[in-house]
Amino acid sequence: MSEIKVSLVNVSKTFDGKHPNDRVGAVNDVSFDVYDGEFFAMLGPSGCGKTTTLRLIAGFEQPTSGMILINDIPMQGIPPYQRPVNTVFQDYVLFPHMTILQNVMFGLEMAHVPKKEAERRAREALELVQLPNVANRKPRELSGGQQQRVAVARAIVNRPSVLLLDEPLGALDLKLRRDMQVELKTMQEEIGITFIYVTHDQEEALTMADRIAVMQGGRVLQIGTPSEIYETPATRFVADFIGETNFLSGKLTDVNGSYGTFALDDDVHIPVLLHEPLAVGDTATLAIRPERITLTDYEDQTPYPELVSVFAQVQQVQYIGTDTRYQVRVGEQSLRVRVQNTDFQKANRFKERQYVRLLWNKANARLLLE
Repeated sequence: MSEIKVSLVNVSKTFDGKHPNDRVGAVNDVSFDVYDGEFFAMLGPSGCGKTTTLRLIAGFEQPTSGMILINDIPMQGIPPYQRPVNTVFQDYVLFPHMTILQNVMFGLEMAHVPKKEAERRAREALELVQLPNVANRKPRELSGGQQQRVAVARAIVNRPSVLLLDEPLGALDLKLRRDMQVELKTMQEEIGITFIYVTHDQEEALTMADRIAVMQGGRVLQIGTPSEIYETPATRFVADFIGETNFLSGKLTDVNGSYGTFALDDDVHIPVLLHEPLAVGDTATLAIRPERITLTDYEDQTPYPELVSVFAQVQQVQYIGTDTRYQVRVGEQSLRVRVQNTDFQKANRFKERQYVRLLWNKANARLLLE
């Protein structure tokens, strides 16, 4: 196991409201560790507390309670400029009147590093972000993606233990943003610095992060690898926020060890795996991804003992080239099915109002508490 670079222990942050008795809780009892060389993402909707948490690590805010340690040293009372971190913001804040080299050197000069040494390190940083030939240009002469890399160079030139990034790709267009996701992840692996990255973009977090902390309402709901977060969400919010998910409401009517029977209504009973301590009669939600469901003909009598089999009626068909998306009704509830178009016949196989059979592996559905 790698050494811990950043540790948050029961960290909370509240702000004063408009009136003396009003207190706004931005971060609520957050605890997690970030390891050396890790790309750690904090993911969640606006107002969930992720940026406040980043600012607490940077030292721009002080926690109301709890402790933050960097390199095993408590940060309480230590100002931002004395912490072994640097921050990259969405607005790169490059000085327009300075050259790129001067922009990257600026922090070193403020730290009274000799000019020759500062220039050498600045040029090394530009090499690391693959921009060695723009040193004498002004920021306005660079593209948005190049400016983003300059901002990273300026942040890493001081050799911080941890780089904090607050939605640094938010100002870029979609294509450039996706290109920069790959570049930034590659850059992080080559430089070897620990990254703590704030984003509201689930695809960005899944693409780049080694681990993700999903946040809502100032709390961390789940921490895990991208595959753990996607495949085994701990709550309905996580399942809904990460990717596309079907939710079927019902009650547990039977429990036998780690297996149970989940009833959508009197006629539809589904075998399920139990990941939570549930009892007969408990209301719950069955979550399953659209791409995990297979469609087959209603008349298909082939036994699939290892699969869940449910009958449904097609309500809507959307052909979008790479796949076909179906809206189907099971009992009184609807769910979405996504079928990859591996051939033309498969893409046009099922029609609206046609009765079909749905199949999925029990391990691909997750029963969540209401």
